Amino acid sequence: MDPRTKQYVPPEPPEQPRGNGPDWQFSVLLPPQAARRAEEVGAGYAAMGVLTTFALAVLGGAFVGLGALFASTVGAGALEALPYGLDRLLRGLAFALGFILAVAAGAELFCGNNLIVLALAARRIPLRRLLRNWLIVFVGNLAGAAGTAVLVFITAQYAFGEGAGGLAELELAASKAELGFLRLISLGIMGNALVCLALWLAMSARSFTERALAVLFPVTAFVAAGFEHAVANMYIISVGLLIRGDAAFLEQAGKTAEEYAALSVSGFFFGNLLPVGIGNIIGGPVLVGLIYWSVHLRKK
Repeated sequence: MDPRTKQYVPPEPPEQPRGNGPDWQFSVLLPPQAARRAEEVGAGYAAMGVLTTFALAVLGGAFVGLGALFASTVGAGALEALPYGLDRLLRGLAFALGFILAVAAGAELFCGNNLIVLALAARRIPLRRLLRNWLIVFVGNLAGAAGTAVLVFITAQYAFGEGAGGLAELELAASKAELGFLRLISLGIMGNALVCLALWLAMSARSFTERALAVLFPVTAFVAAGFEHAVANMYIISVGLLIRGDAAFLEQAGKTAEEYAALSVSGFFFGNLLPVGIGNIIGGPVLVGLIYWSVHLRKK
């Protein structure tokens, strides 16, 4: 904790011993050191003040929203012109922008903060600290993502390209609102397993380039495969709800609001965020955090 700003400052990774091989072999932390660093960082994040945590969470939600905006713009109309897999690959590469911003610029993400479970398992923090952090970050992410959606809606950016981007965002939001509860839980498990692996790899990195590359491919894979992520859906469904309410845009596009009846506020929270959030909590803390803690940090 920095005594001047009262903000948590992650510890500098320890220097690696150098051998006779090329330097790049020693530019990242080894897995046990990454696990120890994740424990330290998790304990520090859990100790941050409410306002600082909330502000960083708002930024995190906004960053992921920008990545989702980039992905929907890149993918607008691409499915008709490209094979399905290539379209998903391009969307995933574009979406990774949000996580690169969060990791490199500094922000809090609910799904990434699931890794604070390592500090809980090591008895560095009590359960109430963990739950407090998750609640603040979840609400902050929602505020940042929904706020970004409102700003995008005000700009009418979704009407560019003869409305291709807006229709793509509307269709994507509607498709997420129509998936079943148990299916969304399983998709959320897989989605956050990949996201937390991306952040785990970034925890091992020392430079911006290493962090960006560490995040790029797992996040691209999660989007390309069609898995679910609560923070991403906070933006995607929020902007979809706003576009659904634009009667002039729908009329110009030859659509009606009734075609997207599944898009609703209650469906957003209880039909999507709830099951996806449950799945994310299983996929991140259990399948990534606790397994790595058990392998590298548990006292045997």
